[in-house]
Amino acid sequence: MTYPAYEPDPYQPPEPPSAPCDPLAAALGNASLLGIGYLMLRCWKLAAFTLIGTVWLLNVAASTASTWAEILLLLWWAAGIAHGWSLAHGRAEHVVRRGQRAGALAVTLAVLLTAGLLRFDAYGIEDRVTQAREGGDCEAAVAAQGEVWWGHRLAAAPVLEPGEAAVAACHRLENAASALADVARTGETDDLERGFRILTEVLDEPGNEQTVRTVLDAFLDGLPTEDPCATADITGWLHDRKPTRDVLDRSAATAARAEPAALTGCGDDLMAEEDWQQARARYQYLLDEYPDDARTDKARSGVAKADRALELAQVRRLLSGTTGVDSGYCARPVKYSGAPPYRKGLNQALFLGDAEYTDKLPAGWRTPDPTEAALVVCADTAEHAASVETCSYENDRSEYLPHEVTFYKIKIPLKVYALRTGKRIDPREVQISGGSCPGVLHYKSYGTYDLGPGDQFVSTAKSDVRDAFRPVVER
Repeated sequence: MTYPAYEPDPYQPPEPPSAPCDPLAAALGNASLLGIGYLMLRCWKLAAFTLIGTVWLLNVAASTASTWAEILLLLWWAAGIAHGWSLAHGRAEHVVRRGQRAGALAVTLAVLLTAGLLRFDAYGIEDRVTQAREGGDCEAAVAAQGEVWWGHRLAAAPVLEPGEAAVAACHRLENAASALADVARTGETDDLERGFRILTEVLDEPGNEQTVRTVLDAFLDGLPTEDPCATADITGWLHDRKPTRDVLDRSAATAARAEPAALTGCGDDLMAEEDWQQARARYQYLLDEYPDDARTDKARSGVAKADRALELAQVRRLLSGTTGVDSGYCARPVKYSGAPPYRKGLNQALFLGDAEYTDKLPAGWRTPDPTEAALVVCADTAEHAASVETCSYENDRSEYLPHEVTFYKIKIPLKVYALRTGKRIDPREVQISGGSCPGVLHYKSYGTYDLGPGDQFVSTAKSDVRDAFRPVVER
């Protein structure tokens, strides 16, 4: 019978005995959140896991600034303590190690005391931020929140969250203040709208009423600005802003105080720049919105002056476009209320159209300036009026002569307008008398055949023209 060869079992070194442990020391060590209790128990992986978990939870608490993250961290802390105590009790040998207890207690107390002091300091910082914000002092609030460092955030992120929100609101208010400062310089209502939009958004967040009031007051205290037109644009926008039943409605009272003077000053400046249309609009707005203001008399005078300037500008445009009786002012007359009235006696006139005869009138009757003219006289091309005399002329070079030539008075069709009213007045024509049948009649012949001079106007002197036009300019 054959027996198998005996082979001894491989050598197994004896397991080292578990290290004597102190459950209280393990629990105290884990209370530090650093896994020190696990290190005492030589549970290296648990110690590393605990440290990583603590770092991750602290990061979550600091980044989210949420109460639930702090509660989760507190549960992690309690679980570490309980697990350390339970794990140590599961060991075979318990030994009271006062040195471990003292060391674990010292580390844990150091961690908890540091966290407590940081949290206490965080509350103090936030109290100062709150006081500054309630006092409307964004600069002080930002300075107080600037004392916060990462240790405060690890220990008390939720406590610091309102201060962070306050600082964010203050930075937005800085943007609003910058936009409103630009408005004060330029009068651009786009910047004004942007500034008020930011103020409204910040005001919708609780606790920011005083800081918003401070920014708004600084802007309103800068009104009126040095430029009355910029002030008028600003106050006009504030005047038209719909009430929101909050601190921003205070701007309406400032607008009501500053706007009338701004409108008057702006109208005066625009008049000086000959921007009649805009100047009139400013004066009229004052009359419409503030009828009881002391400046209404000046505004009415400004409206009248602007109206006259606008009328004069239109008259000048029409005059410059007049080439005959069917164009420019002669075709589309308008009034100029600043013109001299059409009165008894001699009235100066603007003579337009055919100037062959009107240029012979006395200089005192004519003026190129519409501000000095009471009349506008549009003269058409001369026509034959009544016949005066018919004479016979001979010319040896023409087989058609002797030839009878009829002389006619000169008729000038007219359009006469009173410039002050723009209405047409009489006469509708003038007839100029003159000499007829001169001893020698000079004329030009054209072509091969000389047909004679044809019918002729009477010959006129300046006195004849003056006598004909006198009823036009004299009333």
